[in-house]
Amino acid sequence: QVQLVESGGGLVQVGGSLRPSCVASERTTRPYAMAWFRQAPGKEREFVAAISWSGLSTYYADSVKGRFSISRENAKNTIYLQMNSLKPEDTAVYLCAAGLRPTAPTIRDHSVYDYWGQGTQVTVSS
Repeated sequence: QVQLVESGGGLVQVGGSLRPSCVASERTTRPYAMAWFRQAPGKEREFVAAISWSGLSTYYADSVKGRFSISRENAKNTIYLQMNSLKPEDTAVYLCAAGLRPTAPTIRDHSVYDYWGQGTQVTVSS
């Protein structure tokens, strides 16, 4: 069982930056893909970004491409989401996910992830 804990959210003005992180509870050699999703009140969970175990492959939603960057440090069991040029529509709870099943065609699908964190709130004020 892998437990995920997010941190680093907060309140920021339009155009600002945040860098939330997600730490896994235990070091593992299993090749988990990891991702960030977000959920705003009254809306469905939305894919934001994902990264392969090696870190060589990254995937982004069109709405964040060019503004957000996902990275990972396997030695620290941690992934990061560098968020720049934030907009009010980026306001949501950001959730970290991990799974062994995601592949390139399915990596944007929340149903293929097995483990989820509790989320960290990101609020962008205009």
